[in-house]
Amino acid sequence: MRCRLLQMQLLPFERGWLCKRGFSVRSFGTGTHVKLPGPAPDKPNVYDFKTTYDQMYNDLLRKDKELYTQNGILHMLDRNKRIKPRPERFQNCKDVFDLILSCEERVYDQVVEDLNSREQETCQPVHVINVDIQDNHEEATLGAFLICELCQCIQHTEDMENEIDELLQEFEEKSGRTFLHTVCFY
Repeated sequence: MRCRLLQMQLLPFERGWLCKRGFSVRSFGTGTHVKLPGPAPDKPNVYDFKTTYDQMYNDLLRKDKELYTQNGILHMLDRNKRIKPRPERFQNCKDVFDLILSCEERVYDQVVEDLNSREQETCQPVHVINVDIQDNHEEATLGAFLICELCQCIQHTEDMENEIDELLQEFEEKSGRTFLHTVCFY
């Protein structure tokens, strides 16, 4: 199964879990810029998608090595730059996937809006699923387990198109979280 994770702050952790379990995973941002936490909630570090992870890393190292080491951003960027040179924007990708996962409703809405605005060529379905995960280490850990288990269950369904709604309902009951789901077409 080819799936996609969206949500940059949680990306490396969840991506690693899924890759280690044999899933083909790519990750994307959906905003107009890459935003990383800054010294205050209203002062994020904003970068263009053309900026490499290495450039971001060096910029934050120069700005405040202690802060960005302590909050894990430098570690995250170090992992990211070993995966690919720079972030990718979802709206610029024309590849086809079976499943798209997001961890924030705003991102889910942007993905669905973009897919619905594209001209349908093959009518191949793509399932878009969102489960909200707060942006902290504990929630990211729990979210990684949940998303990995969900992907494994989806992979083992005999008829994903007919079984996915029931599967998501089971996951909602089990996790106490609400899942959003829609089907779009390429």
